[in-house]
Amino acid sequence: MTSNRTLSIHQPEDILGYIPHMLGYWPEDSLVAITMQGKVLGATLRVDLPNLDSPQARSGFADQIRNFLIADEDANGVVLAVYTDSGWEDGDVVRQAIPLLEALQRSLDEVDLSVRDAWLVGSEYWRSAYCTDLQCCPVPGLPVDRIKNSRLSAELVYRGSSIGPSPRSGPGQPRLSSPGTLDPLVLAAETRYGKQILGGWRSERCLDAVLAVWHHVLKRCEADDSLQPGVDAEILGFLRTTLRVPAWRDAVVVMAAAGMESAKSGAAAFGLFSEDDAGTPFDPQELGVPAPAVPAAKVHHEPDTSGDVFTYGDVLLGMRPHMPCWNTLDALQQVLAGLCVDDESGVVPAAALTLQGWISWCKGRGSVAHACLSRAEAAQPGYRLAELLMDLLGQGSICTWARSSETAWRGFKDTVA
Repeated sequence: MTSNRTLSIHQPEDILGYIPHMLGYWPEDSLVAITMQGKVLGATLRVDLPNLDSPQARSGFADQIRNFLIADEDANGVVLAVYTDSGWEDGDVVRQAIPLLEALQRSLDEVDLSVRDAWLVGSEYWRSAYCTDLQCCPVPGLPVDRIKNSRLSAELVYRGSSIGPSPRSGPGQPRLSSPGTLDPLVLAAETRYGKQILGGWRSERCLDAVLAVWHHVLKRCEADDSLQPGVDAEILGFLRTTLRVPAWRDAVVVMAAAGMESAKSGAAAFGLFSEDDAGTPFDPQELGVPAPAVPAAKVHHEPDTSGDVFTYGDVLLGMRPHMPCWNTLDALQQVLAGLCVDDESGVVPAAALTLQGWISWCKGRGSVAHACLSRAEAAQPGYRLAELLMDLLGQGSICTWARSSETAWRGFKDTVA
C-alpha cells in the first residue's frame, strides 16, 4: 500500500480502468476529468453530467470545470471521460456528447490545458469521442469488459484495490458501513464503557486515554490492514462510545490528520477541560493499550505554539497541515466503516458516517462525501457536523489538500503514466 512504483498506461482502457479505482466506484451519468503533467496522470475530478441545452449554459459549465482543474498548477493537459447510458442503441451517443466536449475544449484551451483525448463510456460499451474509423470504433462501441479487464485495472486489483457500488446505490455500500446488526458483545462493551467514561467527557485525562486507544487502533490498522470485530469487541465498543461525544469525535479526526499534539492543544483552546479533573475514569491498559504518559501533578494542557500544532478549524477546513497523514486517515476511514452499524439512537452511525464524509471530501471524492453525509443525516436528523459539511459541499468547496497534486490523496501512492 505504500510503494512508489510507476503504473504504466499502454492504451485508453488503462486510463478508463484507473478511474473507478481512483474514485472507488464506477461512475454513472458523470463527467470525469483527469489532469496530465506531461505523460503522468494528475488530479481527478468527477461531476454529475449536466443537462445543458444552450451554448451559454454549456460554456458556463465548462468554465466551472476549468476553474477546478487549474488548481493543479503543474498540469499541461486533460483527458475527459463521459459516462452515460443514453444514445448507445441508436448510435447517437457521440452527437449528444460533442457539444459539451467542444465547450470544454474551448474553455480549457484558454488556460493552455489542451484536451489530449476524450472517451464515452456506457454500462455495456465504450468508444473514443473523436474516432470515426469503424474498424477501431465500431457501432455501438467496444465491450466495456475491455476496460474492466485492462492491464492496469488488473494490477490495481492485485495490489488490493477494489471498486464499490456507486454512491447512488443507497444503503449497502460496504465501504461506508458494516453489514448486519450490532454484535451483542460490542453492544455490551459500549454500554459498559458509556457508564464508565461519558460522565468524564470534559476530563483532560480521559481525553488522553481516548486518544491513546484510538492511536493504538489506527496504527494497528495501518500495519495489519484489518480489524476483527469478533476478537476486538471490547475495543470496538469503546470506540463507539467515544463517538457519542462531539469533542472526542473531533479530537480523533484532528489527531489522525495532524497529530496528537494538535488534537490535545485544540481541545484546550476550545476550553474543553473542566477545572475538576481529579482522576482518569478509564485505564487504556484494560484494552491492552499502553497508558498515556501523565505527569504526577497534571495541569491543563496549554496550546503549543512552538511547533507544528494546528487549530481544529484549520484542520477541519483542510487548510493545515500542509499535507495530512493520508495513511492514518485511510486507517480511520476503514475503522469507522466497522463501527457504523445502526443503533436505536443513531448517534454513532451519524458520527461515523460524518467523519467518513469529511475524509472523502478531503480526498476530493465529493460524490462519496455527499452519500456519507446524506446517510448521516438520515441516521440522526439534525446532526450538526453533517449539516455544516453538507453546506460546504453545496457551495462547491474543494478541500485545499485535494487541489494540489503535491498534497492530494493518491490512493496507492503510485504514479500513473
